[in-house]
Amino acid sequence: MSDNILEMRSITKTFPGVKALEDVTLNVKRGEIHAICGENGAGKSTLMKVLSGVYPHGSYTGDIYFDGQVEKFGSINDSEDRGIVIIHQELALIPYLSVAENIFLGNEQRSKGVIDWNKTNAEAAKLLARVGLDENPVTPVNQLGVGKQQLIEIAKALSKKVKLLILDEPTAALNDQDSAHLLDLLRHLKGQGITSIMISHKLNEIEEIADSTTIIRDGKTIETLEIGPDLTQDRIIRGMVGRSLDNRYPDHEPKIGEEIFAVKDWNVHHPTQQDRTVVNNAELHVRSGEIVGIAGLMGAGRTELAMSVFGRSYGSKISGEVRVKGKEVTLKNVTDAINAGLAYVSEDRKHYGLNLIQDIKTNTTSAALGKLSKAGMVNENEELKVAEDYRKQLRTKTPDVHALVGKLSGGNQQKVVLAKWMYTDPDVLILDEPTRGIDVGAKYEIYTIINQLADQGKGVLVISSELPELLGICDRIYTLSAGNITGCVDRKDATQENLMELMTKVKD
Repeated sequence: MSDNILEMRSITKTFPGVKALEDVTLNVKRGEIHAICGENGAGKSTLMKVLSGVYPHGSYTGDIYFDGQVEKFGSINDSEDRGIVIIHQELALIPYLSVAENIFLGNEQRSKGVIDWNKTNAEAAKLLARVGLDENPVTPVNQLGVGKQQLIEIAKALSKKVKLLILDEPTAALNDQDSAHLLDLLRHLKGQGITSIMISHKLNEIEEIADSTTIIRDGKTIETLEIGPDLTQDRIIRGMVGRSLDNRYPDHEPKIGEEIFAVKDWNVHHPTQQDRTVVNNAELHVRSGEIVGIAGLMGAGRTELAMSVFGRSYGSKISGEVRVKGKEVTLKNVTDAINAGLAYVSEDRKHYGLNLIQDIKTNTTSAALGKLSKAGMVNENEELKVAEDYRKQLRTKTPDVHALVGKLSGGNQQKVVLAKWMYTDPDVLILDEPTRGIDVGAKYEIYTIINQLADQGKGVLVISSELPELLGICDRIYTLSAGNITGCVDRKDATQENLMELMTKVKD
């Protein structure tokens, strides 16, 4: 029997006007954890969709061998029947169904043609135990966090007798604790003989867990590397981007001016549990030309603070003061916030930041259509020019601005969101996880854009779960713990250790 459980040979996949994959080869050894690295848009997810039958045989050229047998998958059901299960970055769970119902959706536990609920729940409980999740199988999925939902997807895969598990950015939306638990689970599954393919931009996780990694660039296989002590992150990056990134954060000399944005005595309560305080007496300020970070563990209240300030998009019983350019402003809704000079790039670009079924042009101008309108009519020629200017300025990788945003890679989608808010010409930009789920090359470009915005005299507030990112780009960093701002550290004095100490500090 071959050492390889999977061989993909000379895979080429073309979309109208775009060659997404060209002569790609991938060999995965039986029982290993194999990482796939590459920039956004390199073709990683496309390759996995070819493998799993999302793109059926006949829509691509090349051959797939699985377990020594040539495969011609016509659908995802065909690949699952052979033991190949893919977990997409966007989880495929139905929020109002129970955990057990989601696990066996399409694979119902029947007795004489009728669903056997006792068996369904009992089998689900066994699968949950295998992934280390102590939840009642009848619990609705929407009552669980993203980390637990990810484990439910794996339990669902195990119910299908999985031999090869494919995970697309499995830890992109997870906190450190949930990420560590997921990686431990992959090691455990490896011990049971299950092979895994993991697409990830988190190179530290790849170093920690993978046995080997294949690098894809511009739709082509570059190389496969064995993971070991001699393989550095810089070496992987060089393969991904075709050049060395000696410094992952661009040099920047800030030009800091007067205070441009301030929040004082800011209090926010949970939207439905109104006796629960989510943000407590928060105070912060940002000066023009300054990049200020907010660091905090998951659940600390970072996003809640940002959304509540941005036109009361979150929370109840909100109180406090917001000042822009020294003037107190009343922000009753998002329109008020935009008119006051604020912009907010959400951590969830696909849900809150973009209309995925519209094109780049429409998304770019959507927050400031008034600048293009006269007598209720949008000047389409001017709209096209604006969108094209931002496409060139931000170097968004797409042939033109008529491309659907939902078809873009994560990094390019993030550039469209930034363009959308840059066009409103704000004084203050609040960027919530601006580089989540994008590769190191695209991150560098986003950091450069952030620096340029600060150099234009804008105030920039950056929320990030990655402490190295905050240390690399921010002039000052606030720390948030359980809804309380527990400190503010200048860049020259900040370390991961002292930030973490403040992030876990309990208010006196």
